[in-house]
Amino acid sequence: MKQDLHRGVKLIVDAAEEKKAKDLTVLEIGKVSLVADYFIIATGMTKIQVHAIADSIMEKLKEAGYALLHKEGYEEGLWVLLDYGSVVVHIFQPEQRDFYNLERLWAHAPKVSGDFPA
Repeated sequence: MKQDLHRGVKLIVDAAEEKKAKDLTVLEIGKVSLVADYFIIATGMTKIQVHAIADSIMEKLKEAGYALLHKEGYEEGLWVLLDYGSVVVHIFQPEQRDFYNLERLWAHAPKVSGDFPA
């Protein structure tokens, strides 16, 4: 299960990077909360880029067999939340990311760096 979870995180990170997401952060939220195992936070500079990042993530995870449980904020494109259960993706435009500052809110969660096994 852990390897499958890591694979999902890697797919999300790769899909976001493909669409030039900025300030990509992976928090191991499961160490401090029961909300999820990982939060992935990314910035898109415009509504179009936020949509492109979200679309890429949803497409790649669907192809890999991961079920999207919930999606919020897509129409507005200011803060898109993609809930995959153990992994929750937050894609912000810069002003919203600065305002909500999830990294500060979850500062006690360890940041993950490096590659995940495929």
